[in-house]
Amino acid sequence: MMMTEEQKDVAQLFYREALGLLVESKLDFMLGGGFALFSYTGLYRDTKDLDIFCMPTQYTEILKLFSSHGYQIELTDVRWLAKVFKDDYYIDIIFSSTNNICVVDESWYAHATEAVVMDHAVKLIGAEEMIWSKVFIQNRERFDGADVNHVFLRYGKQLDWQRLLHRLDPHWHLLLSQILNFQFVYPSDYADIVPRWLFDELMKRAHEQYDLPACVEKVCRGPLIDQTQYAVDVTDWHYKGMTIKTV
Repeated sequence: MMMTEEQKDVAQLFYREALGLLVESKLDFMLGGGFALFSYTGLYRDTKDLDIFCMPTQYTEILKLFSSHGYQIELTDVRWLAKVFKDDYYIDIIFSSTNNICVVDESWYAHATEAVVMDHAVKLIGAEEMIWSKVFIQNRERFDGADVNHVFLRYGKQLDWQRLLHRLDPHWHLLLSQILNFQFVYPSDYADIVPRWLFDELMKRAHEQYDLPACVEKVCRGPLIDQTQYAVDVTDWHYKGMTIKTV
């Protein structure tokens, strides 16, 4: 639903106030979501939330900070998410991913980028970390593949593709799938953006899958990208889902 101009003004005031509190507090955090996407792609998206990333050991102090200033706080899911509310607007405090694969750690800070958002100097999550987390969002209700394609298109020549491969190495199929999607969407651009060595390496891995015997265990990795649509595979069709670790 599109926000009215009045709602946009209120949202901007909320974001500015929240960022001011965080910056003044000197607590470590990184900004993600629509503001980071704008920084890497130039795409502006009206949003009613602010995505703050931090390590699992850091969200408690952030929640306490906002609580002390009259905000409502919620530990939504101890594995990956907390929230801060003010009227119709909220902040997501993210310290992992829904599937608990993309756990925020010190390396996220090491590769964060600097930006000025609403007159505040902040750190943004790295583009590689943004892609890493977004390729797992393939729900029926929300699919972030277009966001990843836009980051490839607008920021791809600055990406550390080797580091992106390292991030996604255990789930390299998703990176290959995204690259093929990018080739389809941008046939005139992909060859100048996606390194040939990476495409060749991933295609080699895909070919080699046919040289291996079938997996003994009936495994469905679908819940890693959509916890709803692939539930039937585990509950009714007797596939084994992936073990999801907890914080």
